[in-house]
Amino acid sequence: MLPSALHTRAGNAMGRTRLGLLTGAARAFAEQGLRRSTMQSIAAAAGVAKATLYNHFRTKDDVARALLAAELDRLTVLVTGRPLEEGLVALSDELGGSPVLRRLVEAEPDVLTSLLAVRTEGWADLVARLAAALGVDEQEAELVGRWLLGVVLQPGRS
Repeated sequence: MLPSALHTRAGNAMGRTRLGLLTGAARAFAEQGLRRSTMQSIAAAAGVAKATLYNHFRTKDDVARALLAAELDRLTVLVTGRPLEEGLVALSDELGGSPVLRRLVEAEPDVLTSLLAVRTEGWADLVARLAAALGVDEQEAELVGRWLLGVVLQPGRS
């Protein structure tokens, strides 16, 4: 086997492991919330040893940040290329139906509020990402972003 092929396979295995860890984290966070989840409970939910989790993440906060980044990537892919109305409905449905977000709204609203408090540069990046994915200008994306924050905090029908 060529080293580049081995590296690609190792990278794919690393990606699968990381995806499994993030899936387990989402499960743990949805069941127990962010505060009550531990590295042990995340590892258990992912079906791996705690050492495997620590090979990828140093802290629970690192896991939460990686899960958030992965979700942003997933949502960006979900709406890219869709008609605007269809993309907005998809975003609303995904955010409104997220078990992790629902748990935070119900049990840890202060944690959710702190997660939603994005610094100016982070907000600008998020707006730019929304604009590109939805095919709208930045002013429209700003409005969409603010609407989506409302959906997260108070989900309703699409």
